[in-house]
Amino acid sequence: MKTFYAGLMVLGLCALAAAEGLRSRWQSSSVSAGAMRTPVVVELFTSEGCSSCPPADSLLAGLALQQPIENASVIALEEHVDYWNELGWVDPFSSHGWTARQYQYAEVLRNGNPYTPQMVVDGRAELVGSQGRKARQTIADSAQTEKTQVTLGHGDAGKPGEERFSVKIGRLAGAKQHDTVEVWLAITETGLHSAVKRGENAGEDLHHAAIVRSIQKIGEAKAGEETSFTGDANAALQMDWKRENLKAVVFVQEKKSRRILGAVELPVAR
Repeated sequence: MKTFYAGLMVLGLCALAAAEGLRSRWQSSSVSAGAMRTPVVVELFTSEGCSSCPPADSLLAGLALQQPIENASVIALEEHVDYWNELGWVDPFSSHGWTARQYQYAEVLRNGNPYTPQMVVDGRAELVGSQGRKARQTIADSAQTEKTQVTLGHGDAGKPGEERFSVKIGRLAGAKQHDTVEVWLAITETGLHSAVKRGENAGEDLHHAAIVRSIQKIGEAKAGEETSFTGDANAALQMDWKRENLKAVVFVQEKKSRRILGAVELPVAR
């Protein structure tokens, strides 16, 4: 009889260990009663050629690392624009794609011409990226908005240089009629810095927050359904990206309004 109960105990411990291992492979944006933190996507449009940008880069890094806002879990996306590249220093992390994304925000947020450093919170509000008090208040306000549940997990092992993920989006919260809701996958990398030799920041060693390495659309979510999207996504990883510093970010965004309805992030390294 003692052997029988001992066997049951071993089986129970194995089941608990397996469940814990499964949970560790998934991240969800649903809010638990204890944590009460809502994911908020904070995008910073910046450039190494802009002398006003380093304080904004530091602010974003601090928000992501320290998570000082009680009701919010900050998901940082640092996007380096390319329109500073002709003024003395070519930003190695810049992309015209991020410039185009900023112009889309300028159109819907009606803030005039794009500028740096510009912070955009959940695609709903913009501000000067170095305004710490205003940034924290805007993030806290956005965290009060009902969000769509986004679940992200590691998929099966892919080929070298490729990472696979499984994505599930719950019922869309607050989606507007007559707007397309897109699902996006971004890869970010922390720990990056540059010794700037020319331009406004010449002689400075600039350190950055979670720099966006890639963004790709992986599908569209359907309004009115309990599960609005489910599927797998592949992300190409470059050889010079440090895997231990990479995160995958999935966010749900309206195409016209640019509002982000929900998001989640997951370390790439297992």
